[in-house]
Amino acid sequence: MPSFDVVSEADMIEVKNAVEQSNKEIITRFDFKGSSAKVEQKEAEITIYGDADFQLSQVRELLVLKMAKRKVDVRFLDEGKVEKIGGDKVKQVIKVKNGIETEDAKKITRAIKDSKLKVQGSIQGESVRVTGAKRDDLQAAMAMLRKDVPDMPLEFNNFRD
Repeated sequence: MPSFDVVSEADMIEVKNAVEQSNKEIITRFDFKGSSAKVEQKEAEITIYGDADFQLSQVRELLVLKMAKRKVDVRFLDEGKVEKIGGDKVKQVIKVKNGIETEDAKKITRAIKDSKLKVQGSIQGESVRVTGAKRDDLQAAMAMLRKDVPDMPLEFNNFRD
């Protein structure tokens, strides 16, 4: 029976490259000279630092721009609140989301059921497996999910005939 998996995973190598490129540009830019602006990454957590809220927003904008150039969807980023770390210095923690949360998985399976297509969706951990009798039905389900679930960066993999 043909099937595919719906997943939501960021390419962590490209995220790391975007962080490194952001740091390189921060070092060379005139408006960041002599400041403590920087971007750090630990696993799936990015921390950005700046001397003031305005500078922090500039660093965040730079990081988002570099990620967009590296084809990393910015919907993976879950921005935390801005924290003061002493003096005027501030930092912000940004988490990189990987996997589909249970609520979102239920939303995807509900969209599949409501579409009246001859496919079934089942939650498999952090992904949703979609099975159907025909390949055309599965491709129609992919198109429907791309259109009906715009708030999540979805990918389709593990397509089997």
